[in-house]
Amino acid sequence: MFRSGIKRPVLLGAVCALMLAGASGYSAPVVTANGFLVKFEVSVNAPPAKVYDALVGQVSSWWNPAHTYSGDAKNLSIEARPGGCFCEKLPNGGAIEHLRVIYVAPREAVRLAGALGPLQASGVAGSMTWKLIGTGDNTRVQVSYSVGGFIESAFDKVAPAVESVLREQFDRLKLFVETGKPTKSQ
Repeated sequence: MFRSGIKRPVLLGAVCALMLAGASGYSAPVVTANGFLVKFEVSVNAPPAKVYDALVGQVSSWWNPAHTYSGDAKNLSIEARPGGCFCEKLPNGGAIEHLRVIYVAPREAVRLAGALGPLQASGVAGSMTWKLIGTGDNTRVQVSYSVGGFIESAFDKVAPAVESVLREQFDRLKLFVETGKPTKSQ
């Protein structure tokens, strides 16, 4: 072990992930003893305004309902303003705040804070940033989700699951913006 307490395989994996992050649209999560970072980047064949509108205004159209508490993505919404909520309506008047909007630059970036899904039951904090870089009819979309704090299970067990769920949503957003459908089978 290094003095920092990080085991060599974890440190080596983090270094490799950072080196590969620019080479591909997807990279493995960077995991430490105190948290993890998931990053993606993809090119979307649409102008930034269209991508932004789908991201914040149509989340219920592209988010996978299997990754909701209600089982219905139509219950999701994002209020694109500081203090706004990425929320979900639940039966019988209930609701859940998935993330809180902390930064908005229309057609450029949205940053949200909080712990998604099962992470909410742990002592963690997260920051998710969606960045849109566009020229004409093409937009490079970058998303990063950094989570740190305390969790009962090890972060190296949780990070791959979070990465998988977020990658799926990221792919569904791209497909929805380009085709009007979040999956190829619809």
